[in-house]
Amino acid sequence: MSQEVKTGKILSPTTPWTDRAVPSIHVPDEQEVYKSTFTEPTIECPECHSLVTRTAMSFNAYVCPQCDEHLRMKARERLTWFFDQVDNELGQEFKAKDPLKFVDSKAYPDRMSEAQAKTGETEALVVMQGLVKNVPMIACAFEFDFMGGSMGTVVGDRFVQAAELAIQSKQALICFAASGGARMQEGMLSLMQMARTSAAIQRMKEAGLPYIVVLTHPVYGGVTASLAMLGDVHIAEPKAMIGFAGKRVIEQTVREKLEEPFQRAEYLLDHGVIDQIVHRHALRDTVYRIVTKLMNLP
Repeated sequence: MSQEVKTGKILSPTTPWTDRAVPSIHVPDEQEVYKSTFTEPTIECPECHSLVTRTAMSFNAYVCPQCDEHLRMKARERLTWFFDQVDNELGQEFKAKDPLKFVDSKAYPDRMSEAQAKTGETEALVVMQGLVKNVPMIACAFEFDFMGGSMGTVVGDRFVQAAELAIQSKQALICFAASGGARMQEGMLSLMQMARTSAAIQRMKEAGLPYIVVLTHPVYGGVTASLAMLGDVHIAEPKAMIGFAGKRVIEQTVREKLEEPFQRAEYLLDHGVIDQIVHRHALRDTVYRIVTKLMNLP
């Protein structure tokens, strides 16, 4: 940074030295040296630790431009990115209740309020209906920041409503999964959603309509054991963690160290659990191509 000598006022030769200013170097005020990279919020890539502006990351679908790491996307952002046109949002009429009066370190309603304030969503599943290249579809996405994307009664209600609307309107259903599993605060009621969602998917299969699952990082627990593994085609994003029990739980059970890439998408692809791994930039085109082929659309 260039520095220039600070100019002072002209003093008379008779001015005592005690009244003379001490020579100094002018340092520009902080407001003078601010740049866009300093004023705009940045996101640090967890893989290469590069700092990328939030705007640049958003335009790149939250894929690091330096190392190609796939960062987590918000559910609403993912759906608006996926659709060319959003027609309407489903399931906003469903509200979570507290039938068990569950309390751990906090009461369940307090945890719900915190999650809603943090994410701006009312629940962990967002469902929209819209167009992808002029093909109508229904898509749902889990918001992992909402209590770990856990599946409760409202998530089940919204998913079943999406499946029933897909059957009624003869459209494909796409699910972007990212969840820690069933919501413990709702106990058996949350586990019942595994059966409800599975039954809704079966009705879609009987109607001959495609159900496509996109597994994003991470997918575990009751969601893996139900709606996330019942698709006609299973697509995963690179390096996504997918499983039922967590890696540490399995290590403690079998008393063995499980090395990478255990439970990664690449490991599951090699063992036939998923059908393909698709880069996020190619995801829309891939889903569109699969849906049009399965539905015999031109």
